[in-house]
Amino acid sequence: MPPPPRQAGHGAAPSNMDKPVGAIMGFIYGTVTVFRGGAGPNGIMRTIGQYMLASGTTFGFFMGIGSVIRSDASPISQQAYFQTRPRPLIMASHRAFRPQQSTRRND
Repeated sequence: MPPPPRQAGHGAAPSNMDKPVGAIMGFIYGTVTVFRGGAGPNGIMRTIGQYMLASGTTFGFFMGIGSVIRSDASPISQQAYFQTRPRPLIMASHRAFRPQQSTRRND
């Protein structure tokens, strides 16, 4: 049985939402760290940038792991799930062109 289709934003790689959230959290954490302990030899912008990059990478990595764990299922549980669900009724919005077959025979 094929695996269930992936939903948007739930792939194995970090999505476009995971990276900015991690970067914003890194900006907040880096700014607080700079205010509390000083920038050090790297300067303010480089220190905050390092925190943003590290936080964004870490957050995206763990979100990717979580989405893989969440979407991974055993074939037995998938089969049980699909047996309890009714088959979807899919209707085409337009039918493909097919020439009409006449019932009369041309002699």
